[in-house]
Amino acid sequence: MSSGHSETTERRGVLLLSGGLDSMVVAGLMREQGYAIHALSIDYHQRHRRELDAAREVASAIGVARHVVLPLDMSRFGGSALTDDIAVPKDGLGGDIPVTYVPARNLVFLSLTIAFAEAAGARDVFIGVNALDYSGYPDCRPEFIESFARTAHFATRQGVEGEGFTVHAPLQHMSKADIAAEAARLGLDAGMSWSCYDPREDGRPCGACDSCRLRRVGFAKAGLVDPLPYPADAPPIGENA
Repeated sequence: MSSGHSETTERRGVLLLSGGLDSMVVAGLMREQGYAIHALSIDYHQRHRRELDAAREVASAIGVARHVVLPLDMSRFGGSALTDDIAVPKDGLGGDIPVTYVPARNLVFLSLTIAFAEAAGARDVFIGVNALDYSGYPDCRPEFIESFARTAHFATRQGVEGEGFTVHAPLQHMSKADIAAEAARLGLDAGMSWSCYDPREDGRPCGACDSCRLRRVGFAKAGLVDPLPYPADAPPIGENA
């Protein structure tokens, strides 16, 4: 599909766009660097499907060349509080991998992103994973990103016959405060993004799940106001985060 850019001069990059703050900031960085952005969002029947609306809003605001929302029902597997009838923890971050971990999610999603990139003629793939202020998911670590990039080289025609792929994780070593500040620097409306794992019935973020806590603390540490409408009964910022 043509995006209106020259086929010979276009600098294409493919982004795994969740609709969260991190992937929104990566989209802003890609735009700043002059990429024609081909965005992929996955509808995996996540509890917080509100993030897909955020992904569409971010894609529109950034001006992506193409946005694909791909259905992939991982609730058929279960095994996660995000895809199964398991309560989302609200008591703060712990030391173990939490039940909000979706089995092999980024491994599956990055494989699909590489497939999209190869079909689109792009060699640069972007993901907004972070290994500092995060929930302890194993598929957010630098070791995973590095090993996946090597696997993509051997598993694709572009890797074998062409230039291969570069997997970019520009937020890998940034704190959530750094990421919030970067959103402000890029002039992005953080209110477009969505982070909450367990939205309330009134449509507001819960303010208490791991993702909400990390985000709220990040904005506070950056000296910025998070524009999302958290409920009045959300735990104080910094409590067990």
